[in-house]
Amino acid sequence: MQIERTSDEIIIRLPSYVKLEAIENLLDYLAYSEATSRSQATQEEIDALAKEVKKGWWEQNRNRLVG
Repeated sequence: MQIERTSDEIIIRLPSYVKLEAIENLLDYLAYSEATSRSQATQEEIDALAKEVKKGWWEQNRNRLVG
């Protein structure tokens, strides 16, 4: 593995035998980290939003899943 820092980016080179799934998991984490790095939301606000989203999903899909 090689890591290089330029003035505006970080470049990571991995051997081709590294499992693609592991790279995708790492990229998902990095995308999340980048997206939330400037967030000023509290953990309580995040938890409330997650609960609201889950509730809305359940209300939309209940009939399909429970029958």
